[in-house]
Amino acid sequence: MSIRSKYSVISVDPDSVKEWFIKKHYAKRMPSITYCFALLNENKVTVGACSFGRPAAHQLVKHSFKGHYQNDFLELNRIVVNDGLHKNTCSLFISKCLNMLPKPKVIVSYADTSQGHIGYIYQCTNWIYTGLSEAHKDYAIKGYEHLHNMSIMDMVRADSKDSDLCKTDLLKKKFGEDNIYKVDRPRKHRYFYFLGSKSEVKRMKKNLKYEVKPYPKGDTDRYDSSYKPSVQGILL
Repeated sequence: MSIRSKYSVISVDPDSVKEWFIKKHYAKRMPSITYCFALLNENKVTVGACSFGRPAAHQLVKHSFKGHYQNDFLELNRIVVNDGLHKNTCSLFISKCLNMLPKPKVIVSYADTSQGHIGYIYQCTNWIYTGLSEAHKDYAIKGYEHLHNMSIMDMVRADSKDSDLCKTDLLKKKFGEDNIYKVDRPRKHRYFYFLGSKSEVKRMKKNLKYEVKPYPKGDTDRYDSSYKPSVQGILL
């Protein structure tokens, strides 16, 4: 039995795979999701989840293609699969998800250098590599160094009724000024994928402001994704 016949991909409600993103993926938080997919094995049991949403980097959307495609811009912001699947299953999963998205679309995704990721999964599926993300500073909180900056801000906004306060003031109010400091944001390998007709893809490549660079190489680390979601079946 070929790998393609062993696995199928379906569109799902994000809530049905929420546990995969919050408990199994290293980021431990729900992203902004526009399209969500589940990978099923031959027994129709979920063995992976993938999501696409509006990119959090608004300047990237605005300027990457000289102002074009702002309404057709997505980020592949989560992909997680069970350990022990057949070789190339993750590549197959991404390819099938891309084929199920509406067109035209510009897709961006990142490989997190702080997790030891290179982005080989994107290289295997023929994405365009454009180097590292821009250098930025993020807020960090003493005693909460294990949390991603976005997780900290989610927590602050959920607890605050002062929606008019800026980010810095919200953090000061919740954690105290002496507990706030700034750190370098880990830079990420940035990849693009273009969906559309031959002429649309050609225009996308022409309008891309970034230089296309050779794929990076090196050793890669795997985070612990051994967590088993409590419900893995999909009701069809």
